Amino acid sequence: MRRPDGLLNHNVLGEDKGPQDACGVFGVWAPGEEVAKLSFYGLYALQHRGTESAGIATSDGERILIYKDMGLVSQVFTEGDLATLKGNLAIGHCRYSTTGSSTWVNAQPTLRPTKYGTLALAHNGNLTNTGDLAELVQKLEGVPANTRGATTDTEIMTALIALQDQKNVEASALAVLPQLEGAFSLVFMDEHTLYAARDRHGVRPLVLGKLETGWVVASESAGLDIVGAAFVREIEPGEFIAIDSNGVRSQRWAEAQPKGCLFEYVYLARPDTTIAGSGIHKTRVAIGAQLAKEAPVEADLVIPVPESGTPAAIGYAKESGIPFGMGLVKNSYVGRTFIQPSQTIRQLGIRLKLNPLREIIEGKRIVVVDDSIVRGNTQRAIVRMLREAGAREIHVRISSPPVKWPCYYGIDFATRAELIANGLDTEEIRRSIGADSLGYVSLDGLISATEVASDRLCSACFTGEYPIRIPQDLSEGKMRLEITEVHGN
Repeated sequence: MRRPDGLLNHNVLGEDKGPQDACGVFGVWAPGEEVAKLSFYGLYALQHRGTESAGIATSDGERILIYKDMGLVSQVFTEGDLATLKGNLAIGHCRYSTTGSSTWVNAQPTLRPTKYGTLALAHNGNLTNTGDLAELVQKLEGVPANTRGATTDTEIMTALIALQDQKNVEASALAVLPQLEGAFSLVFMDEHTLYAARDRHGVRPLVLGKLETGWVVASESAGLDIVGAAFVREIEPGEFIAIDSNGVRSQRWAEAQPKGCLFEYVYLARPDTTIAGSGIHKTRVAIGAQLAKEAPVEADLVIPVPESGTPAAIGYAKESGIPFGMGLVKNSYVGRTFIQPSQTIRQLGIRLKLNPLREIIEGKRIVVVDDSIVRGNTQRAIVRMLREAGAREIHVRISSPPVKWPCYYGIDFATRAELIANGLDTEEIRRSIGADSLGYVSLDGLISATEVASDRLCSACFTGEYPIRIPQDLSEGKMRLEITEVHGN
């Protein structure tokens, strides 16, 4: 059977990779339920957070079973696979690589033996002191780093917890958590207990839900909805929870210093997710309305770049009074192009994924709403395509401020040198993409639309002000732990 390569994505243009999130995590404690299937559906709802690999670990109280592979959740698991994963609790993970390459050995959950059982762990986020922690693991293990296998910060965390001289996993985790710097939302387990923890800044989301027969932890509330779990609350920054037959236990391992990711509101989270008490779709509509106030234009039609630009386009149209329409049709079934297109198709490029509705846009002044501009190639191709379809004017509106800085907390942006807004001002970008006008929402306008206080948000990708210490040698990048043995060279 042909195996998936784990490289499917929804980028409109292959050479213009959009922002990618680190991962989605899911955990369930529900004796008597099919926990593997619940995890599968939870990961299915979180697929947008990571499309390279997926995995599920389950425990029946005596042993932990795990299955993982490269590809989308629906590609990795069959009915037969899930049937073999018996148990009372489970954790699941879908990955986008932000530390370590996209290989099978780096797929999650990670697994480690401990002196008190087995540990399985899944992680969303990105540590910033990975190098220091890797040296610590090497000292504790007393073996060369190149024998470790996996090259992720997740593997480092798992090893650190497993190597602690404590009475159980809970005590070991609480000893390790204060040593971690950066962004992390964790779900992990031993044979009997489900655990979850969130970094003191709460950069990446993590929520707790209640089933009739148990409990669920997920990256987003959409992961609760799909399995019929009622939303209870967000797991707080600096909080550690344990779930077993005695219920839910919570304790603080660090004082909360909230710095939730602002880009979650713009793009990363599903529209049907709730973060910090605000529905993401409602927030994005409000961002679009704010964008219309800040960057008005006379036009005949507002269209989104589907799907991520749709809520903001709705808000822009409502606030401006300009009619909303679907001027671009997206092929939902095109991910990565496995078969390289012919020269003829390559020249058309974008039409593999987007195609204009000529009868809608011909002869009209069009406002095109998108979530962000990274390199500018996608917007340039869209503008060109709309002109070819007969648009009289094209006004591009972006529902986030210019992205000028990379993220070190779990989003894989382009490098700073590749970010178009880092080298060009708005007028220069407008000329580069060929639009008649270009407007961004302001940072203040964006924050206002979220209804979250600015001092509780991380906006580093827009401002360059990083709330968490970042590595001195930024050139190390996501491959800082890579070793040749992993690739077989």
